Amino acid sequence: MGSKGTVCVTGAGGYVASWLVKLLLSNNYTVHATLRNPEDAKNKHLKKLEESSDRLKLFKADLLNYDSILMAVQGCNGVFHVASPVPSSSVPNPEVELVEPAVKGTLNVLKACLEAGVDRVVYVSSGAAIALNPSWPSGKVKDETCWSDKEYCRTTNNWYCFSKTEAELEAWEFAKKNGINLVTLLKEKIEQLENKMRLVVDVRDVAESLLMVYEKPEAEGRYICTAHTVSTQDLVEMLKRFYPEHEYPKSFTAAAAGEKHSSEKLQTLGWSFRPLEETIADSIESYKQAGLLD
Repeated sequence: MGSKGTVCVTGAGGYVASWLVKLLLSNNYTVHATLRNPEDAKNKHLKKLEESSDRLKLFKADLLNYDSILMAVQGCNGVFHVASPVPSSSVPNPEVELVEPAVKGTLNVLKACLEAGVDRVVYVSSGAAIALNPSWPSGKVKDETCWSDKEYCRTTNNWYCFSKTEAELEAWEFAKKNGINLVTLLKEKIEQLENKMRLVVDVRDVAESLLMVYEKPEAEGRYICTAHTVSTQDLVEMLKRFYPEHEYPKSFTAAAAGEKHSSEKLQTLGWSFRPLEETIADSIESYKQAGLLD
């Protein structure tokens, strides 16, 4: 079967992006994958993917280097912008180390897409772009109309939320001004041992949602991608059933009720997600195969 077209995936070595590349190849797409260093050993899994020898092309690219991004998106029908800086710890200068790369990198991708005549851009934003809004009514489920309050993010030093919000807002402004066909997907990012409510989604379901919003002509605007809301304690109880020999916390401190996000818009488009038990069981199995669990 011939290729369904050529698409670019930025930050292809990352967790979500790697699964997306795998899904795209299995669906007969030719993929341009951008990586900071294609020869880095941590990216070798991409070369082992089925069909990678024929339809996967690796590009050395830096989001802050416009020419390198343009080279990767040339000849592509669509682009999945997945790459974004994620701090592993606090950064001394968040405006320079986090916000600027997120915003400038995103705009570089969109400008390159405009110059290359790309048909559609799917941008992976984050639940962080709706997470911090003190004006949102308490108890109301958050949907795509919600945005994090940038000033609140700034005053509370939540620079990750600020960067994701600012980058997505800038992306929409540029896209509308220049007539770019843009869709954004807000996947959850959880950094929370209180008995908090956690928003959980399977990475395979995220990859499938990205492909769906790319392929469906009626897809437009923002889409929240979340599947399950589960407490830490319930999650631990589920893990015990699958991996009983492991040590787990025996007590949990009470925590305030967590917020809820709605993926109704995405489900209306046709998206569905795996049962939580399947995600947990498959995750444990993958950890065992990787030698992370005995």
